[in-house]
Amino acid sequence: MSDPSQTPSVPRPELFDFHGVQMVHAFTDNWENIQNFKARPDDILIATYPKAGTTWVSYILDLLYFGQSDPERQTSIPIYRRVPFLDISVTHSEEELNYTGVDLANELPTSPRLLKTHYPVQFVPKSFFEQNCKMVYVARNAKDNMVSYYHFERMTQVQPEPGEWKNYFQRFLDGKMNYGSWYDHVNGWWQRKNTYSNIHYMFFEDLSENTDREITKLCRFLGLTVTPEIRRQVTGQVQFDTMKNNKMANYSTLNSKDMMDFRVSPFMRKGKVGDWKNHFTVEQNEKFDQDYEQKMKDPNLQFRTLI
Repeated sequence: MSDPSQTPSVPRPELFDFHGVQMVHAFTDNWENIQNFKARPDDILIATYPKAGTTWVSYILDLLYFGQSDPERQTSIPIYRRVPFLDISVTHSEEELNYTGVDLANELPTSPRLLKTHYPVQFVPKSFFEQNCKMVYVARNAKDNMVSYYHFERMTQVQPEPGEWKNYFQRFLDGKMNYGSWYDHVNGWWQRKNTYSNIHYMFFEDLSENTDREITKLCRFLGLTVTPEIRRQVTGQVQFDTMKNNKMANYSTLNSKDMMDFRVSPFMRKGKVGDWKNHFTVEQNEKFDQDYEQKMKDPNLQFRTLI
């Protein structure tokens, strides 16, 4: 699926072991500042494994909190500026591509601050827990998550080279991914909510099936009172095709070949549940299911691969 004519202008990063998790430097270089980040009690942290619905939920929360009071923000500030990605540290000659997530977070004028991370739960700065911050974790079934991550790695230069699909498939099963194993990630956050009650664990598939219902649950968790009319408005604005065509949500303002190459694949590609069926062979599906059965031991954590 790779196009050899599209040579990346910067070398792709290599994975390395970082405190027991496979990572690349763009998300570890600012580690000390990230770990020392001073969370505020009203901060809201959105956490996901990469390509599990981060931008979707970021946009939902931004609309719920600021869609009415600051409508201009929706048309003038890209989502990655409104909801900073704490983990990232990018150095580039272009001003738009030269920043750290911590700096963006500290410059936010909003209250609450909406922040996002892909870190496994053990990497989250301690101040979020000390301040009893609310956290929203979004989990996506591993088959679709794998496919989405594969296409993302094809188009973004800050991730490792994905290679051929069959090799990528095995890499994912082995957990040799930036941010480590999908299994460790979803299970780690699932277990943490047993001891930390301010985690709202939600599923990409539920959000796809009934967006309004899941927004209602989110509002209840966050203590937000939203009229049915506003909820309907938000639900309409966050439908996939609407967001895919929204320059402030679809990352097209970062369309630099040194960051993301939209000629290879859009940042927001399909957003479907079940797209894995267009990629998995019968043999791969059988192999995946056997591997999954061995690694997913908690009967209470259930994923749907079709809806």
